[in-house]
Amino acid sequence: MPTRSAFEYAIVRVVPRVERGEFVNAGVVLFSRTANFLDARVNLNPARLAAFAPELDVELVLELLGHVPLVCRGGQAAGPIGELPRQERFRWLVAPRSTIIQPSPVHCGLCDDPALALERLFHAAV
Repeated sequence: MPTRSAFEYAIVRVVPRVERGEFVNAGVVLFSRTANFLDARVNLNPARLAAFAPELDVELVLELLGHVPLVCRGGQAAGPIGELPRQERFRWLVAPRSTIIQPSPVHCGLCDDPALALERLFHAAV
């Protein structure tokens, strides 16, 4: 029987106008300490965002979203945050903020395979 791992995750949202609280789901970040796993999947449909918020610079939003998996991978390419341990990088990614890219509240679960759980959550939420 496979060992089940606890995990935490948050949905990555694009919030064009913070004061309105409306958002488009654009990704998922998943962390499992017991499985030594931190990864993210992001994808944003530019046409959907343009219809939702035509004033936004879609290319800039896509660039910003690209930093999420980079921070998950860690290392120098992610800057000073990339040098932090996995758990601290996850906490940094899911910290509440009032910017265009925002995390949902953190949720938790159990899985046999964190990568598969990330894919399932991504397909369900994004």
